[in-house]
Amino acid sequence: MLRILLSNAQGATAQILPVATGRGIVSIQQNQASSTRFQTIRRIRHALADLRLGWPVRVQLSDEHGFLILPADALAEGSRWQEGIRAAGRSPDESCQLWLTPQRAQVLHVPHKGRALVALALGPDWRPEEVLALADPTRDLALPWKGPYERVTYPETVDVPAGGLFALLREAGRLPAVLAWQEEEIRASKEGEAILTLTPDHLTFPHRPESGMAEIARARLPLANAPHTRIAVFRTDDGGPEHFALLVGDPLPHEAVLVRVHSECFTGDHLGSLKCDCGDQLQAALARLAAEKTGGVLLYLAQEGRGIGLVAKLKAYALQDQGFDTIEANERLGFAAEHRNFAIAAAMLRHLGFARIRLLTNNPDKVAQLERAGITVTERVPLRMPARPENARYLATKRRKAGHDL
Repeated sequence: MLRILLSNAQGATAQILPVATGRGIVSIQQNQASSTRFQTIRRIRHALADLRLGWPVRVQLSDEHGFLILPADALAEGSRWQEGIRAAGRSPDESCQLWLTPQRAQVLHVPHKGRALVALALGPDWRPEEVLALADPTRDLALPWKGPYERVTYPETVDVPAGGLFALLREAGRLPAVLAWQEEEIRASKEGEAILTLTPDHLTFPHRPESGMAEIARARLPLANAPHTRIAVFRTDDGGPEHFALLVGDPLPHEAVLVRVHSECFTGDHLGSLKCDCGDQLQAALARLAAEKTGGVLLYLAQEGRGIGLVAKLKAYALQDQGFDTIEANERLGFAAEHRNFAIAAAMLRHLGFARIRLLTNNPDKVAQLERAGITVTERVPLRMPARPENARYLATKRRKAGHDL
């Protein structure tokens, strides 16, 4: 899913206040706002699909200028990116720019001066393998000598909503690195055109997925560690992935129910990876909830790899094998240390009728995020797993750098 929390004065979710001329007009205004919001979400989802496919999109900053953008890691996936650039009326051999996050720029020793987007100039002789090595740190050893770099100081890049752009790439399962070709006389694309056009309003769309969440299915699901369990499936209205709630036993809404908020971990939860403690925590949490007199709730959020996605997490694993810890690896990839949104969990709890909880976690920040989202946490209950040689450093990093109580 797209998690962009920047403000937007033109946002379609603005509240429509009652007017004296009758409720019919209010209804029309609400319908128009809803339609505009839906069309915005549709266009964002279209852009996500194209970026995931390695196909370029346009970002129109004004009538006078904009950029054709392409995920840099698409260069490693065949020739589709070249077809896309030609479909936009450009040549893949033209000079362009490489946009990076300040985290990745710092790894490359490129000054970023606090900017959210760092642009490097690439001449007409740029080579895909060199760009991939700049964008993807797992290629550092294959091409260790990089630079010198010419940092772009074009005023046009200042107008790019960097936070929204990099969030879009993250949602598309891409690394936060973009090839950008500057364009003039941009016009908005119509349905069916080869290249989709986005505006800053799309990149700063103030949509919060937790605000449009609905339960879409519920069933009995006996589990090995919790035989008396029901599962509820939640879907957000932005077309993002489903999240799940496991209702163990018969938790009572009027009590401070025991809750575990668990972010999905394919490698740990399903494959039994020894590199983390996620699978151990999942099973221990279910057993702990089942031991409660009235049970409890486990929320299973689709936020793999602290929100960076499975592919990026596996790249981080490769960097950990080179000696970097889990947070250093994320930052070398260009991400922040944390991209999860626990307001989604708060919305699920409210839907289920639980406003007061005891939270099964070692992470004080998770407590703080839920409380900011309106959930009262009466107690933090630790869930510590014994370390093993394969995950000892990972647990030490969570304790030392992420503040986990381990």
